[in-house]
Amino acid sequence: MTLPTTMFTDICNAVNAGRILWKKHAFERMMERGISRTQVKQAILQGSIIEYYPDDCPIPSVLLATPEPEPLHAVVAYVAVSQLCHVITAYRPNLIHFEADLITRRLL
Repeated sequence: MTLPTTMFTDICNAVNAGRILWKKHAFERMMERGISRTQVKQAILQGSIIEYYPDDCPIPSVLLATPEPEPLHAVVAYVAVSQLCHVITAYRPNLIHFEADLITRRLL
């Protein structure tokens, strides 16, 4: 399954309009990792989709990455019916799981 062409635009539109559902897991991990909501929003709006998870249940999700100024990844899902962006988690990528570009996943 390929990424719907408008998905990134839809996600950005939802974030810009404040239509964000912050999952409990996301908040817990963000607090543990010292990541703010503002940082996650910026990562979504300034990032790019690097992976697509069409089989995620109950909603297909994507991994967004922003390399600069501080690398950050966010896993989000978009529900077209409600036009909501669901923030599932956010983290700072590391060289254990990603190549030096912090975008290409290492094969472990």
